[in-house]
Amino acid sequence: MANYQTKDIRNIALMGHGSEGKTTLTEALLFAAKAIDRQGRVEDGNTVTDFDPEEIKRGISISAATAPIEWKQKMINIIDVPGYFDFIGEAMGPLRVVETAGIVVSAVGGISVGAEKAWKLATKNHVAKMFIVNQMDREHADFHKVEQALREKFGSSVVPIMLPIGNGADFKGVVNVLENKAYERTNKGEPKEIPVPADMADDIEVALEEITEAAAMSDDELTMKYLDEGTLSHEEILEGFKIGMFSGTISPVIPCSALTGVGVAKMLDVIADFLPSPKRAVYTGVNPKTGDEVSRKCSNDEPFSAFVFKTIADPFVGKLSLFKVMSGSLAGSSSLYNSSADKNEKITGLFVLRGKKQISTQQLNAGDLGALNKLQYTNTGDTLCDPANPIQYPAIEYPAPCISKAVFAAKQGEEDKVFSGLARLMEEDPSIRLEKNVETTETCLAGQGELHLEVIRSKLATKFGAQATLEDPRIPYRETIRKKVSCQGRHKKQSGGHGQFGDVWIEFSPTADPSVDFEFEDAVVGGAVPRNFIPSVEKGLRENIVKGVLAGYPMVGLHAKLYDGSYHPVDSSEMAFKTAARIAYKKGCMDASPVLLEPIMHVEVTVPDEYMGDVMGDMSKRRGRIMGTNQVEEGQLLEAEAPLAEMFKYATDLRSMTQSRGSFTMKFERYEEVPSNVAQKIIENAKKDDEEED
Repeated sequence: MANYQTKDIRNIALMGHGSEGKTTLTEALLFAAKAIDRQGRVEDGNTVTDFDPEEIKRGISISAATAPIEWKQKMINIIDVPGYFDFIGEAMGPLRVVETAGIVVSAVGGISVGAEKAWKLATKNHVAKMFIVNQMDREHADFHKVEQALREKFGSSVVPIMLPIGNGADFKGVVNVLENKAYERTNKGEPKEIPVPADMADDIEVALEEITEAAAMSDDELTMKYLDEGTLSHEEILEGFKIGMFSGTISPVIPCSALTGVGVAKMLDVIADFLPSPKRAVYTGVNPKTGDEVSRKCSNDEPFSAFVFKTIADPFVGKLSLFKVMSGSLAGSSSLYNSSADKNEKITGLFVLRGKKQISTQQLNAGDLGALNKLQYTNTGDTLCDPANPIQYPAIEYPAPCISKAVFAAKQGEEDKVFSGLARLMEEDPSIRLEKNVETTETCLAGQGELHLEVIRSKLATKFGAQATLEDPRIPYRETIRKKVSCQGRHKKQSGGHGQFGDVWIEFSPTADPSVDFEFEDAVVGGAVPRNFIPSVEKGLRENIVKGVLAGYPMVGLHAKLYDGSYHPVDSSEMAFKTAARIAYKKGCMDASPVLLEPIMHVEVTVPDEYMGDVMGDMSKRRGRIMGTNQVEEGQLLEAEAPLAEMFKYATDLRSMTQSRGSFTMKFERYEEVPSNVAQKIIENAKKDDEEED
């Protein structure tokens, strides 16, 4: 590939709802630019950017993939981003390195939740937006209806830079409003200029007026001229349009059909001519040596720095690190400093990635995207830079996981294989987490949804040959007592020679402070229990409270007062008194009204107003308590408390209830007593598990 300067680079992420044609559009763009000889199909599993076996098997995009295209002496780096919300983490890295988000919407379905989320994410990351109305060839396609809906939803910044010639089966070409020229696709796939249809004159005039107003509002001087004269020259409209794209005050709309290729080549013209290049960008980070804030212009004249936005973990090829050159330039012989890990890295090869195809290159300039292989210390979100001029850019913020499953090796003895494979997959997908629950001893895999976790499990098998099973995690229940009791624990055993004798009287009661798990009080007087055996009594109790008397869960909130007992001068021992303490514990706690406790979570659910009733009703069914509601930008924020046991599938259910518009966060609040009817089932299940283990 040619060596492109910063001003000639365009970076765009194709985003939007699942199944609206982003991958097919990427194929169409590659085909139109003659980067591939034949346009692949998602259904056939032969597209450039859906190359992972899981993507081919499921027919959906799972990972973000790059597809560089050369067009009109420009380098257009396209990133195909998954649309399914389980893989929302895949959008976070690309949005840090592109200048434009191409939001794909259906000409039939109109604005989807995915389009709304893409707009919010692009706005949050200060990325320009362009709407691509795809599937114009389908029956009931209506560009004007969709464009009007976009304008109503997202404001007057939305302007049609192209208009369709026909809809549905009659969609045969596009009119470029700025040029006032019409084009249709020939049988060879090339766009051919045709006369502008006479019946489109009014629509073109309206669209041009909208573009002129938007261009005028992008710059103070243009605004003043437009207000004074009521018009702008063609050159001023073009300049204002470019300024508006860069600042985010203009969001053009383009019709196309990725399947038939109509409008695709002219879309590439718009991308090359009007989308912002990285040349005006300034990136801010810190000097890791001093902590001072530093910045870099996206220019070859600046010291080298790069940001790693994605990692591909391949057991055969090795680790590939995808990055953007933020400043300076990179040649294949350079040595790099990873300021995030404080390590030096050696370059063994410099590539441009098109799907999984590695295209060797000698140099990459500021603003371009590339890949390095086999970097030893580098992970997603790290900064690579010139050792003499260190800078560290902010790491990528991933959404918190909303669903957890306990993960086990399917075959005994393959635990290391499973967990080393998961560690590799976490390099590739930092939106998953692996956490060991000390209390239940289970290792839990957390992610963005059930599909997300299932894909990870499948990748383990296909990439690393490690078979794993996923199950609902055990609930870390606890047990406590509700009343005060006194109980004797007496252990006497005679078996020739020295026997065993220990005798204690212990008063068990709830602790004054519920947050205290265990308190031991020595109230023995008169030497009823010798001083040297009292620590054995405490130790015996501490060893046994890890297993409660109801269902075997840890006992908490327990105060034990040793106040009397007896001993034998020969047969008493530390072991005998530990055993006596265990007997007292089991007898006493069973008589002290033992109860089960369950973890209660503080839940915050953000939903649009129209779903509030359904969400509140569902929360009540989960034994949840509504604590209050607040108005927020996205609608309503519902605060509630609910048992962890009722929340395992909440991520899936909330999406279903709110058409994926709802989101939630959850954190541990406290333990509370389990209702008796629920507790009975838990105790019965625990007894069954014990019987099966025996």
